[in-house]
Amino acid sequence: MPGNDLFSTDGDDDAEFDDAGAAAGTRVRPRSPLAVRMRPRTVDEVVGQQHLLGPGSPLRTLASSADDRNPAGPSSVMLWGPPGTGKTTLAHVVARGAGRKFVELSAITAGVKDVRRVMEQALTDRDLHGVTTILFLDEIHRFNKAQQDALLPGVENRWVVLMAATTENPSFSVVSPLLSRSLLLTLKPLTEEDIAALLQRAVEDERGLAGRVTLSDEALEHLVRLAAGDARRGLTALEAAAGVAYSEKAEGDDVPEVTLKHAEEALDVAALRYDRAGDQHYDITSAFIKSLRGSDVDAALHYLARMLESGEDPRFISRRLIISASEDVGMADPTALQTAVAAAQAVQLIGMPEGRIILAEAVVHIATAPKSNAAYNGINAAIADVRAGWGQGVPAHLRDAHYPGAKQLGHGKGYVYSHDSPHGVARQQYAPDDLVGKNYYEPTGNGVERDISARLERLRGIIRGGKS
Repeated sequence: MPGNDLFSTDGDDDAEFDDAGAAAGTRVRPRSPLAVRMRPRTVDEVVGQQHLLGPGSPLRTLASSADDRNPAGPSSVMLWGPPGTGKTTLAHVVARGAGRKFVELSAITAGVKDVRRVMEQALTDRDLHGVTTILFLDEIHRFNKAQQDALLPGVENRWVVLMAATTENPSFSVVSPLLSRSLLLTLKPLTEEDIAALLQRAVEDERGLAGRVTLSDEALEHLVRLAAGDARRGLTALEAAAGVAYSEKAEGDDVPEVTLKHAEEALDVAALRYDRAGDQHYDITSAFIKSLRGSDVDAALHYLARMLESGEDPRFISRRLIISASEDVGMADPTALQTAVAAAQAVQLIGMPEGRIILAEAVVHIATAPKSNAAYNGINAAIADVRAGWGQGVPAHLRDAHYPGAKQLGHGKGYVYSHDSPHGVARQQYAPDDLVGKNYYEPTGNGVERDISARLERLRGIIRGGKS
């Protein structure tokens, strides 16, 4: 912020170089973005992606200071993952090794001529100066086939070590020859713990805020939630909130605290009071279910939005929709359960944020469907009778008659095969003796159950011999 040194980079010269600067010799300006200043300098400083950074892993080997540690030579890699998971960071870390030259191209702006120029220079640097060129190509999925083919000679002959980053599945967006010459590494979204550790480090590290502010727990939680697994977004949000806190610090307050209020002011995003393990979780979930049951589709969509924006697990929401479709809609609209189950499967298949559309469709279906809890009440009443000791035994004619000696016990004697009767319904006792004539399912007159009610009356009349 103007008028303070919160964003300066004090310390030794190394603190004034980011990873790109270390590789290309470019000095980081005192007001470089926090996300740039906090880029890891070594593999050990990388937050997250530990499944790719174990001892002997390709990335760790590639990042070693000398290529001769890898007798097979450095391999080109494809880094596939969501934004902010460390694709660019890993490229910069690799480029810091001795005898490395870092060149960065963006598939959005670069063309075939740019690629060929880099390849020619890389070949010269390798043969005349013994320097390995690390070519970082961002958004490679935006390159067309001809542009990707231009990379093949350099990758195949190791004029360059290609580190290509993409947010789209390379199997569909990268040509097969290039993909077969590279290692495909999948990056995972950073966890909340990863983001929190990164923000805390940025507050304390000399390259970051150097302890010039502190960070409250509420502000940290809010910033982590807003980051949504994106490290760059989290650091940018922290920098903005710290700027507000520092500009509003009281006279004589050398180390202001970044509060939730500062984070909200800086980002113009209200903090959602929602604790997935606390009262807000249960209160909003309760309101969501009751809005569905009460057929208020607008309120239900509101609570769905609050849960999604607060980071609630969409699988939890899907499970609640399945329960609501069975408990509150039931046989008044049997297709509601089909929609809820399909939504749960689709959300797992495609993930977020597109999953919100599928969940919204299920919410609209359930909220606007006719309602009946008759099936829900029926099973509860049946369970209550079982627990009370009713319904002992099974009528002899319904018992299994397939094992030796069963017929001598009278099992199956007198059983009427339903399909031999008119309409496939036979007059016959199915319930235990002490529950004959007991009704558990009482359909409503809502939706599909209007037709079920009339049919059920006829069925019971046939089965029970005119008694319903």
